[in-house]
Amino acid sequence: MKVLGIIPARYASSRFPGKPLIEINGKSMIQRVYEQASKSDSLDKVIVATDDDRIKHAVEAFDGNVMLTSENHKSGTDRCNEVIESLSLENHFFDVVVNIQGDEPYINPTQINQVVSCFSDLGVEIATLAKRITTQEELFNSNINKVIIDKTKNAIYFSRHPIPFQQNEPKENWLNKFDYFKHIGIYAYQTETLEKITKLQRSKLEIAESLEQLRWLENGYKIRVMETDYESIAVDTPEDLSKFLNIS
Repeated sequence: MKVLGIIPARYASSRFPGKPLIEINGKSMIQRVYEQASKSDSLDKVIVATDDDRIKHAVEAFDGNVMLTSENHKSGTDRCNEVIESLSLENHFFDVVVNIQGDEPYINPTQINQVVSCFSDLGVEIATLAKRITTQEELFNSNINKVIIDKTKNAIYFSRHPIPFQQNEPKENWLNKFDYFKHIGIYAYQTETLEKITKLQRSKLEIAESLEQLRWLENGYKIRVMETDYESIAVDTPEDLSKFLNIS
């Protein structure tokens, strides 16, 4: 099984323009993500997919693989598909694609290995990770996406709201009565599946929750969810940089 790791990296960002190029402890964020991803022994190749020449030049400066992609993509998933299409024209083929978040400079390579390991089951189309929620703050934070999982380890639903709602329990008891999970935003797809899901129209559930993966569920695709103990810290705003001051 050949596996490609793709790091989508946009320059434009409403909350933090130029985010991939900000310096974190002496290296750009995109370099740190690339180096961490390259430590995964599950990936045959890592490539940055960007829409901006400044990011492209920065990746080339540290001898990374990079591809310039369209400015019109709505999501990292669409950007990943363009990379796969371009590589196939050059007769480079991969069985599985891992979409690696470009704003997690210290992503643990074990997370990548875990999501790739889901494809040992040949029936898996899409895979992702989830981590057990342990605090009330996480449970009721609408910026933290939750996932509910069935007995076969496939996702039933993703939501910004705590799911399930416990009708007969006060909210302070919810964590004691049910295992809640937050979604860790790394995806892997069979290459054929990636091509198909990028052709789907936006769905009502996706628009309502602003969660792309609901489009896939609403169209009948299954998403395998593996539990992980690892969690990467994302950079969403300039203030988030303070989290990395003591990490080398």
